[in-house]
Amino acid sequence: MGRLKMFEAVLKRLLLTKRLATEPRETTIEREARCVDVVNVTMDFHTEQGTKRALQGISFQVRAGERLGVLGPNGAGKSTLIKVLSGMLEPTYGEVHRGLSLSWPLALGGGFEGQLTGYDNIRFLSRVYGLPFQATLDYVDHFSELGRNLFKPLRYYSDGMRMRLAFALSLSINFECYLIDEVILVGDRRFQQKCHDELFSARKSCGMIMAVHDAGVVRDYCQKALLLKGGRGRVTSDMQLASRIYSGL
Repeated sequence: MGRLKMFEAVLKRLLLTKRLATEPRETTIEREARCVDVVNVTMDFHTEQGTKRALQGISFQVRAGERLGVLGPNGAGKSTLIKVLSGMLEPTYGEVHRGLSLSWPLALGGGFEGQLTGYDNIRFLSRVYGLPFQATLDYVDHFSELGRNLFKPLRYYSDGMRMRLAFALSLSINFECYLIDEVILVGDRRFQQKCHDELFSARKSCGMIMAVHDAGVVRDYCQKALLLKGGRGRVTSDMQLASRIYSGL
């Protein structure tokens, strides 16, 4: 019974993210359909100390093949923005138009249920997304290199093992835009190169929105940057300028 409840809780989160990422949207003359279009997004949290504004008036577009780096100090609103984009949080004001199918957020620690095994999570997600289970299992097994660890509960996984599973599962689904929160490359140098090749070479036609602390990553791999401070944002395609501004935040 406990496992059933865990499946139901994860299912609700994934179905919401999947629906928001893939549902058709109306197109207008002003809005390009094949992009992620963020329009004046504001996010408020109500706390015992009053209302805290985490994001204020954020707007940008990401088309297929474009990579946007989100830079900002701790508490700037990076992770909140990624959660709003994925559908995990509903913005207080503004809209997110998802003209590209979005992955769930890739973040250190992932979003998987710790009581379930890696195998269980693969089987579950393949059913949610309508993927052939054996082919998905083979891909995840090969890419993650977790071997027999796939049959252990995730609560016994290290952060690196969870990220290997999260990367492999996300890449087993043909998303059109990937959401990455803080972590891009994990594991030893060889596995990092494997992740790099898959994300930036094999899937160069996909969009990507990366919330990171490293301005060098944004400069090397992104076409534009969103600089966040105190929930406010500025978008620039000048990567050198973005690096200079970020170093002063």
